[in-house]
Amino acid sequence: MNTSAHREIIPRDPASSFRWRVHGYPDSLARWNFHQELEIHLIRRGNGRYIIGDVVGAFAPGHLVLVGSDLPHDWISDLEPGELIEDRDVVLQLDPGWLEGTQRAIPELRNLDPLLVRARRGIEFHGETARRGAETMEAIGLATGVAAIVEVLRLLEILSSAPATDWHLLSTRAVDQAPGPETHDVMAHALDYIFANIDTEVRLSVAARLAGMSESAFSRTFKAASGQTFSEMVKRLRLTQACRILEQTDATVTAVAQAVGFSNLSNFNRRFREEYQMTPSQYRRAQAAQSRETIAALR
Repeated sequence: MNTSAHREIIPRDPASSFRWRVHGYPDSLARWNFHQELEIHLIRRGNGRYIIGDVVGAFAPGHLVLVGSDLPHDWISDLEPGELIEDRDVVLQLDPGWLEGTQRAIPELRNLDPLLVRARRGIEFHGETARRGAETMEAIGLATGVAAIVEVLRLLEILSSAPATDWHLLSTRAVDQAPGPETHDVMAHALDYIFANIDTEVRLSVAARLAGMSESAFSRTFKAASGQTFSEMVKRLRLTQACRILEQTDATVTAVAQAVGFSNLSNFNRRFREEYQMTPSQYRRAQAAQSRETIAALR
């Protein structure tokens, strides 16, 4: 197995205190990775699923997340064959050492400490905080010099002062230490295999063979890297895909179950209820009601 790819090394620009960039999907930068830098990640376009620490969820435009140091993360868009989503992501990366030094020089910035502690598990923002945060993320890319630093600090203030209703923690555990160097390729092979076969059979034995490992070694490495077993990851990715289909189509529950690899409808309903505390039909009705409320509020 090739283990040359592991921790992402963020190139430092001596003329800048942070790194701001935009990229599309697929892209060499859009993959399962982890790095020392804090990352604020905004989705501009497209729908799909994210993996942050040991949590799998769905994303849509406006999705705004703060990821702490060494917390593994990935955003996988739903694509048609050959499709490319231009400028899907806006990413801001901050060196923790720079932030600590800035706090020493400007003691008022110590009020960011609770935010930085929470970031170790990843934070997703909602509502007005997400809207203002997205606007400020875009403003950072248009600013230069001192004005850019002001916008970065403004963004951190917006996130740190978010009301409790506007954020929630993602991963169920903080990262005790960075994943080992062998994990990147293991996860890359495994995720590629899962997504290529999300609607059919997925076997741990095949994933282990693709990673060039024994089944036991693969299982240990996968669990250590993702915080969940291979079968748990497959189940959660399938169920988040099912949520997307339920939201966006009128397909029957039976058809949805088959589209995400469940051959047994009762098993699909049981797994869905375990994960979301409601049936697929209840989920579809709840999402439709929420959409109607959102549209009414915008009028």
